[in-house]
Amino acid sequence: MEQKLIVSPSPHIHSGDTIQKNMVAVLIALIPAFLVALYTFRLDALLITTLSVLFCVGFEYLIVRFVMKKEPTILDGSAIITGVLLAFNVPAGLPVWILALGALFAIGVVKLTFGGLGNNIFNPAIAGRIFLLISFPAQMTSWPATAIAGTATDAVSSATVLGLLKQSPEALGALSLQQMFLGLEPGSLGEMSAAALLLGLIYLLWKKVITWHIPVTILATVALFTGILFLIDPLPQYNPLIHLFSGGLMLGAIFMATDYVTSPLTKKGMIIYGVGIGFVTVAIRLWGAYPEGISFAILLMNAFTPLINSYTTPKRFGEVVKNG
Repeated sequence: MEQKLIVSPSPHIHSGDTIQKNMVAVLIALIPAFLVALYTFRLDALLITTLSVLFCVGFEYLIVRFVMKKEPTILDGSAIITGVLLAFNVPAGLPVWILALGALFAIGVVKLTFGGLGNNIFNPAIAGRIFLLISFPAQMTSWPATAIAGTATDAVSSATVLGLLKQSPEALGALSLQQMFLGLEPGSLGEMSAAALLLGLIYLLWKKVITWHIPVTILATVALFTGILFLIDPLPQYNPLIHLFSGGLMLGAIFMATDYVTSPLTKKGMIIYGVGIGFVTVAIRLWGAYPEGISFAILLMNAFTPLINSYTTPKRFGEVVKNG
C-alpha cells in the first residue's frame, strides 16, 4: 500500500489548547475576586458585572454582524472576559449609561477597529477604563465605602488607599495591611482583595494559561522600587506592602498585562515588559497627577510590545544578520 508523505507548516505538535478553554480558565480564576465583590458591594457588583458582559457581547455581535458583515465572534469568549475585566475596573454603582459607553469604546474602537481578537494593539478593558476615567473623572473616582449594610449605591463615598497616599498619608493608620490584603478598603469591583487575586494567579499558573514572567516581574519591580525609596525615607507612601496590596496592581499584573495579544512573545521580552509596567506604575503613583498608575503603565507598554518583540525574538536558523 502506497504511503503518502504529507508536508504541512508548523506547528506539528498540538497541545489541545483553544481560545475557549483559556477564556474559561481565566473566568474561573476571577471567581474569588468576584465573590469578594459580591460580599462587599452586594447586588451592585452583580448588576455592574452582568451589564458589562452583556454590553460587550452585544456590541461585538452587532458590529461584527451588521457593520463588518462577518460571522459573529462572540463564541470565542473574549468579549465576556473584556466585559468582566471592564466591570472589575469601575466603581460599584457607576451609572449604567457610562458603563455602556466604556464597553462600546473597548469593543468597537479598541478591539474591532483593528480587526478583532488577535489584532488589537491595546488591551480593550484597560483602554475602556482609561477612556471612562478621562471622560467621567468624577463618576470614576467616587468610591463607595465597603463592609456596610445595604447596597453600594447607598454607601458613603470614601477615599481609596492610593488616594490617601496622595492627599493625607497619615490617615492610613486607620487601615491595616491585613485589611488591604483581604479587601476591606474602598476601590473598584475587582481590585479589592489581593488575596483573592493571588488565588487566581495560582490557578492560572497551575493550568499553564500564563507564565510567571509578567506578573511576578511587575510585582517584584514595584516592591523593589518602592522598597529602595522606603529604606531611604520610611514614609507611608513608600511602603512596598501598601503598594502591592492596594489599588489595581494585582488585577492589572495578573489578568490584563498578561493578555496574549498585547504582551511580548518571548520570556526575555516579558521581563522587559514587566519591568517597564512596574516602573511606570510607581512613578505615576508617587509623582503623577493620578493616584493609580497601573492602567496607564499597561497601555504604554502595550504600545512598546511590537518593538520589544522585534529585539527579543530569536533569529531563525540560517538567517543572515546584517551588521550596521
